[in-house]
Amino acid sequence: MIKIFDYHDDFPLEGGGSLPGIVVAYHVFGTPNAAGSNYVWVCHALTANSDVADWWPGTVEPGRFLDPTRYCIVCANILGSCYGTTGPLSVCPTTGRHWYQGFPQVSVRDMVHAHQLLARHLGIRQVEMLIGSSIGGFQAVEWAVEEPDFARRLLLIATSARTSPWVAAFNASQRMAIEADATWGQRDAKAGLQGMAAARSIALLSYRGGAAYCKTQAEKESVLFNRRVDSYQRYQGEKLMKRFNAYSYYRMTEAVDSHDVGRGRGGIKAALARIQARTLLVAISSDLLFPVEEMRQQAAQISHSRFEIIDSDFGHDGFLVESDLLNNIIMRFISK
Repeated sequence: MIKIFDYHDDFPLEGGGSLPGIVVAYHVFGTPNAAGSNYVWVCHALTANSDVADWWPGTVEPGRFLDPTRYCIVCANILGSCYGTTGPLSVCPTTGRHWYQGFPQVSVRDMVHAHQLLARHLGIRQVEMLIGSSIGGFQAVEWAVEEPDFARRLLLIATSARTSPWVAAFNASQRMAIEADATWGQRDAKAGLQGMAAARSIALLSYRGGAAYCKTQAEKESVLFNRRVDSYQRYQGEKLMKRFNAYSYYRMTEAVDSHDVGRGRGGIKAALARIQARTLLVAISSDLLFPVEEMRQQAAQISHSRFEIIDSDFGHDGFLVESDLLNNIIMRFISK
């Protein structure tokens, strides 16, 4: 069941200014032990929510790496999203009106600061594992650098220490698609949805890549026009339209672009050197967004780290699709 943490003080933002209080939505699976030493904190990806069992199949189950009979698992919705945490569709306390496009830019560091407030509210001083994939990995590495004592183990999956120009280019293209929607900017929760659907289509190309599309979206017989892939792209855009909003999506892509764990810390190498947790980094062989070599270089800069590769044709989405392979890798890491 979703829970809400209400923070009434001003919440300063890295880019300047502040939010007049925030709320953070979160889920808890399992029960803390008497010593409070079995917490696991999961940081979610771009359009996911705090219900890990909903968006990460095959993980929150007995015998898996997010075993609710063994761990107390916490996941919180990120700042700027639309699943209960303060975001563009929230009402601004000082004006009594919805934020919409007026919602300020937030960074990955801001997201982590919001979750640090929640952790303190819950009395969690340290977790057994801090886990993040994709933009969730951005949050996890940022947290491990800023608060080195927080996690005993750190799991970084299909992610990076800094957003590359390549990833930022995909995000810029998605924002252009939203801006091209004639309804964008209107004070309406449905504004920009068609543009967001087009943006999602662009994002899917980066999530899956050519091998995955050829494997799953090829016509079974020779045809004049490939309608299968066209309908797939439109279907995925329509699915997102039913559960998300363009204002949050726009701000989330900007937050992705903000990620640089070395900003203000003497660079990436110096920042990663601060990590004290035993760390596992898992790359996907066909990931277009966070290539194997980029993650391998990141692993080389973290002490007490282990690097693994999942061989998959499903690109960046491999961390969602290859649940058994991922579970085997993480369970070996936990056992050691």
